[in-house]
Amino acid sequence: MERHVPEPTHTLEGWHVLHDFRLLDFARWFSAPLEAREDAWEELKGLVREWRELEEAGQGSYGIYQVVGHKADLLFLNLRPGLDPLLEAEARLSRSAFARYLGRSYSFYSVVELGSQEKPLDPESPYVKPRLTPRVPKSGYVCFYPMNKRRQDQDNWYMLPAKERASLMKAHGETGRKYQGKVMQVISGAQGLDDWEWGVDLFSEDPVQFKKIVYEMRFDEVSARYGEFGPFFVGKYLDEEALRAFLGL
Repeated sequence: MERHVPEPTHTLEGWHVLHDFRLLDFARWFSAPLEAREDAWEELKGLVREWRELEEAGQGSYGIYQVVGHKADLLFLNLRPGLDPLLEAEARLSRSAFARYLGRSYSFYSVVELGSQEKPLDPESPYVKPRLTPRVPKSGYVCFYPMNKRRQDQDNWYMLPAKERASLMKAHGETGRKYQGKVMQVISGAQGLDDWEWGVDLFSEDPVQFKKIVYEMRFDEVSARYGEFGPFFVGKYLDEEALRAFLGL
């Protein structure tokens, strides 16, 4: 009997992504002198202004979110053309005066990814190119979670023929298209980069849409049989005024 040799997925990579989740030590922050807090805020504002200028120049994107629940207080989401500028963004935040009041709670490093099971994608296609360099919406909410494809017994995603994987992903995509205009989705690959294989970002003006799309997708065979999911983080976008209010300034 001829042995089946699995065919790897064809992928295109875009911007590098860092989800940097931080906890704010509220007691320490509010016990600090007002002048010190104002100075930290001015420095943070300057850093965010640099991120905004990079985004306007087409060299990345960013978002700051207030995270619900105990897992984190703030998410600093940054996308850059490569790892080096992403490391610089992380280091600049960590060296800031505001970081003295922050603790690390979780992080995830990945690269925006588009995949095709059967044939390579055209990186210059008008459908493909913008999706490799997504711009973070400047309003609404985000839902982030990491995930794997199962490699267990008969449910081993990586042993499936490319044609079967393509069929399963097509059905999965049809579910996602029902939410077009309601949910923006960004998939990033982290194989060899972090503890999970992919990161998923969902952006919407209505956080209930996160529940609806994730729940409906659980019934797709590709999720029901092969999906493994990590922790979920949900947050609200903070513009400069909302961030200042969150910090009580």
